[in-house]
Amino acid sequence: MAKRKRTPTSLEFFAKLRWLDGQPLLKTIEPYRRDIFTKALDTFDADGRPQYSMALCGRAKKNWKTADLILAGLYRLLVWPSDKGNDGFILANDEGQAGDDLSLAKKIVLANDAVRHEVKLNAKAITRKDGNGALQILPAKDVSGAHGKTYLFIGFDEIHAYRSHDLFEALAPDPTRSDVLSWITSYAGIRHAPGIPLYDYMQTGKRGDDPSMLFSWYGGDFTTDPAFTDATPEQRANPSMGSWTDANYLSQQKKRLPSHKYRRLHLNLPGAPDGAAFSGEHVMAAIVERRTALPPAPQHRYVPFVDMSGGSNDDAVLAIAHKDGERLVLDLVASQPGAPPFNPRQAVAKFAAILKEYRISRVTGDAYAGQTFRADFAAHGIRYEVSTQSKHELYEAFEPLLTANEVELLDTPKLQEQLLTLVWRGIKIDHQPGDHDDFANAACGALVLAAAKKSFVVTQGVLQAASMPPPYSRLRPRPQLTQLEGRGPQKMKCFF
Repeated sequence: MAKRKRTPTSLEFFAKLRWLDGQPLLKTIEPYRRDIFTKALDTFDADGRPQYSMALCGRAKKNWKTADLILAGLYRLLVWPSDKGNDGFILANDEGQAGDDLSLAKKIVLANDAVRHEVKLNAKAITRKDGNGALQILPAKDVSGAHGKTYLFIGFDEIHAYRSHDLFEALAPDPTRSDVLSWITSYAGIRHAPGIPLYDYMQTGKRGDDPSMLFSWYGGDFTTDPAFTDATPEQRANPSMGSWTDANYLSQQKKRLPSHKYRRLHLNLPGAPDGAAFSGEHVMAAIVERRTALPPAPQHRYVPFVDMSGGSNDDAVLAIAHKDGERLVLDLVASQPGAPPFNPRQAVAKFAAILKEYRISRVTGDAYAGQTFRADFAAHGIRYEVSTQSKHELYEAFEPLLTANEVELLDTPKLQEQLLTLVWRGIKIDHQPGDHDDFANAACGALVLAAAKKSFVVTQGVLQAASMPPPYSRLRPRPQLTQLEGRGPQKMKCFF
C-alpha cells in the first residue's frame, strides 16, 4: 500500500473550527474525548492502514456522544483523502432523532465559514461541492437503499434499542476498502443478553480479542478509562459532567425519574422497560455468573415446572429447582431440541429423560393443549399435573423471593432477558407484545413451588422431611417420615 500523504489530524482540523457559541471548538473537547478522536481517526498500523475499523463509544446522556459522532463524520467527509469518495451515513433511531442530528451538523457547518463554503446543505445530507462525497443523516429504516454501496464512514447513533444484527450485516463495510470506519454511540439498553448488538459488542470489547475495535466505555459499574476507575458511579458514567452548567442536574434527575430509567440514562447501566415487573438490580444480583446448570445431587429433592408450546413460535421450556436451607436454587432450564418450529413431542421426550436423571416422576405445568401433553408425558412414565396457580400468580409469588435475595438463578441469556423485560400489563404481569416469557415462566414456576415445600435431605443417616403444599400435598401421606434414626441411609420412593 502506498504511503499515506500527510493530512491534518482530527484535532488539527477541530482546532480551526468554532463551536456553536463561537468559542474555539477544541476548547470544548475534554482530554478524554481528544484521546478517543486521536485513537479512532489518527492511529495507523505499520503499513499505514487505519488501526481501527470500529469505535464503540458508550457514555450516559449529555456527555457529547452525538456531537463527537457528527464531528468524526465531518472530518471523514471533508479532510480524509480517498480515491473512492468520501460518502458517509449517520443513522438515527427515528425521524425525530435524525432531525436533531442533522440540525446539529448543519449548525456546526454554519458556525464555520471555511466549512460552509465547501459544502451544500440539503434536506437530509451535507454534500461536498466538488462532488466527492456526502454525509447523509437518516433514520435507520430509511437506509435500505444504501445496502451494498461503498462508503467511508458510517455512524450509528444510540443502538441501545437494536434487537438484532440485521442492520449491521446489511451495511457491512466494503471489503475492498481498508479505511472504512463504523462509529457507534450508545448508553445502556433494556435488553442485555447475547444476540443483542450492544451486548455482543461490549463483550468483544471487554475480552479485547478484536484489535480493530476501539472500545471506549464509561458506566457506573465499569470504565475502560483508568483515569475514572476510582471515581464515583456518577462520575464514571458522566466523564463530561464538568462541562454542565447545572451542578444539580443528576440529583434532579434522580428525584424525577424511576430508578430503572435513572440507571440506564445517567449511570449507563442496563435498565428495564416502563412498568417492569421485577427489579433489574435484583435479577442481575441473583444470577450466579457462569453457572449454566447444576447436575443431579442425591441429597436434594427437586421440583420441576414446564412451559409447553405448540412448536410453531414459542419455546417449550423445562425448569428444575430445589430448596437448600433458606436458598432457592435453579438447577436447570432446558428447551426443546432446535429452534421453533419444532415437533413438541420431541420436546416431551427430551424433558422426560431429563426428569428421570433428576429422579423426578411428576411435572407441573399449565393447562395448555388440554390432555395432549398429559398423555405424551404419561407415555414416558411422567405424570403431568396442572398448576393451581396462573402465570401471573407465579410471577407475583416469585417477586418477594427475588427481592429478599433468596434466589440463585442460572447464567442463561434468554432467562435473564425475559425476567428483565416482564411488565405489568393492566393488573397482570406478562411479557410485552412481540416478546416471550417461556423461560421466565418455567423458572419462576419451579422456584415458587420449591419455596412452598421443604426438601428431603439425607444427612449422616438421618432422613428429615416436612409437609408439602399443593400440588404435592395431594399425594398420599407418608407415615413415619418425620425422623428415622439409627437405620443408616433410607431408601424411599420419589413421587416428584
